[in-house]
Amino acid sequence: MPAPSSDLSSRTASSVLGHVNLMMDTFIANANAEDLRAIVRGMLATSPPASASGLASLARRRLVQTGATSVPSSEGLFISDASRSLSTPPTEKLRQVLSRVRALYGAGLGFASLKILAVIVNAAEGIKWTEGSELETLLAAIDVDISQAVQSCKEEVESGRATDMSFARAAVNELRVAVKENRMVVVSGEGGYLFEQGENALDYWKI
Repeated sequence: MPAPSSDLSSRTASSVLGHVNLMMDTFIANANAEDLRAIVRGMLATSPPASASGLASLARRRLVQTGATSVPSSEGLFISDASRSLSTPPTEKLRQVLSRVRALYGAGLGFASLKILAVIVNAAEGIKWTEGSELETLLAAIDVDISQAVQSCKEEVESGRATDMSFARAAVNELRVAVKENRMVVVSGEGGYLFEQGENALDYWKI
């Protein structure tokens, strides 16, 4: 008898994990996301290092199976307010895509995340923002995402999981070009630059 939940994703997850105790499966199917995050963090903190590796492996498999590595359209990532020549607050689509990017590089799919980050960076070309705005904060976070994704890529190579080096090099070069082109045309309210940290991370790593 399945756990009392109509959540299709929970049943799919169960098929990936194999047998799960009925009561625990019921809990997983009905617990809220914040509780599950706290429990997983606690479990990893008190478990042998191999547990984290096992979880990362399952996470990568799940992300691939659900199409999280697919490259999204750039449409709707940023919306410009022509009347002020400034951008409106970040769109919901951008937030969702960034969440997917972070899941990918966090699970060890760094090169897949670079492909999506390149779309975001290209879409941000020429964008303007006001100092202290929500958009400025998010753009700074994307800069950090780029350097974090590069670190994930390094670990992917060192672990031997990066088997398609042609794809890997293409992903790095695509994002590197996008960042350089973006920084050439971007003008902020204070004359600052976008993605400086990310550009440095990309330039100082040769693959």
